[in-house]
Amino acid sequence: MRKLKITELNRISKEDFKKVKKIPLVVILDNIRSLNNIGSIFRTCDAFRIETIYLCGITAIPPNTKIHKTALGSEDSVDWRYSSSTLHIVNKLRHDGYFVIAIEQAKNSILLDKFQSKYLRQAIVFGNEIYGVDQNVMNQCDTCVEVPQFGTKHSLNVSVTAGIIVWEIAKKHFNEIK
Repeated sequence: MRKLKITELNRISKEDFKKVKKIPLVVILDNIRSLNNIGSIFRTCDAFRIETIYLCGITAIPPNTKIHKTALGSEDSVDWRYSSSTLHIVNKLRHDGYFVIAIEQAKNSILLDKFQSKYLRQAIVFGNEIYGVDQNVMNQCDTCVEVPQFGTKHSLNVSVTAGIIVWEIAKKHFNEIK
């Protein structure tokens, strides 16, 4: 076994990334306060070729050196848009035919390992590090999914949660984007 060199990773350029087929998944960040979390989520979305990230409310937007520190340039490859209102984006995406999923610990949420979606186009909402997804936003989502946890904290960092959720959805689409 040998580690691959950077030249062996077959990375595509930012220009090619913009042109290639994406996984039919939209990520919505609802008032994320940590610039490191935002940057990390950008990298995850780049890695799995998601369609778009919506940065909503107080979520900072690029260009920003603190986002870039963890995004490492993925803020330039991944399509992103800003909206002051998460609720507006959720309603717009639902109108456009997306199945919108709040990622939250909530009554009647579906555990990730039990979640099955028949919808091709999905949007996932990640909430503020302290308050989670706003209740008004949750009221407009089609369902709620949570990551099962078994420790004492029952709390994952939002960027870790995003990595888990995006992976679970993206892996069902790998044959479509290769």
